[in-house]
Amino acid sequence: MNNKSIRSQMRQQRRNVDLHERQQAAALISNEILRSPLFMKARHIAIYLSNDGEIDLSSVFHAAWQRGKHCYLPVLSRYGKKLSFAPYTADSFMKNNRFGIPEPVVTKREIRSPHQIDLVLAPMVAFDEHGNRMGMGGGYYDRSFGFLRRQQHWQHTRFIGTGYAFQQVTQLPAQIWDVPLDGAFTECGYQGF
Repeated sequence: MNNKSIRSQMRQQRRNVDLHERQQAAALISNEILRSPLFMKARHIAIYLSNDGEIDLSSVFHAAWQRGKHCYLPVLSRYGKKLSFAPYTADSFMKNNRFGIPEPVVTKREIRSPHQIDLVLAPMVAFDEHGNRMGMGGGYYDRSFGFLRRQQHWQHTRFIGTGYAFQQVTQLPAQIWDVPLDGAFTECGYQGF
């Protein structure tokens, strides 16, 4: 199957997950994240607000705030197709971006670059056992975290996917610009790559 058909099929399957199953998966994944050394060591964590059937990680935000960690949401750059990260708290004022996804309204000085994030929890449409990740198709995460392709073992930012176990496929077609995942959390646990 090509990327377009994989993306279409997986998005539909993700949207079809019933509410109870969705909540159960979110609780299992959130608990795995909160117990992981990746989360425990991180001070600056980029998460996302669930959309289009993605795993809801709102409990991770709350646990991170209680532990004194800084949470960020991706915000679209005005120039090009890259992401920056805005601080996010329970009191953040939000405004929808051009895709209708809420973003915190902050000053330019508060924005963090991808290099300044310790742990990125990124939504996935699909992934494979080699750490290849398929997103929504805009390439925002790949452009923003492209620097990770050039780093070796000393890399600071950990790029981790979150999704359902059924989203894992045998192999995804990988492009040279794709940023591989360091691991993935599903309701079945953590898988490192």
